Amino acid sequence: MDKTEMQKIKDHLFEEEKRLKNELAQFTTKNKHNPDDYDAKFPDMGDKEDENANEVATYSNNLTLERTLEKSLRDVKDALKRIDDGTYGICKYCKKEIPLQRLEARPTSSACIECKKALTQEI
Repeated sequence: MDKTEMQKIKDHLFEEEKRLKNELAQFTTKNKHNPDDYDAKFPDMGDKEDENANEVATYSNNLTLERTLEKSLRDVKDALKRIDDGTYGICKYCKKEIPLQRLEARPTSSACIECKKALTQEI
């Protein structure tokens, strides 16, 4: 992969990192003991029974979304770390180069398609 392609992917990853952090900030607070962890806020919609039920449902949905966004953010940070240490674009299982088309489609990928299929037992 040439430097231009690598920079394009790196820029995309930085933008994705920013987007994920902004989305998390809308309904979570950062854990003061772990800067990579976020905690969903429990919403306060009122004291009536239906409002309490909505609070619980919203909080439950936010917990699921928090976990999903945190995982995506972790994947982005891991990809940026691999770029910095020179291992980006190399499959962590077979050590072969990951095709550029895969990295453009999924910049956080750390495995080639063949290894990913084998891991998910699609072969």
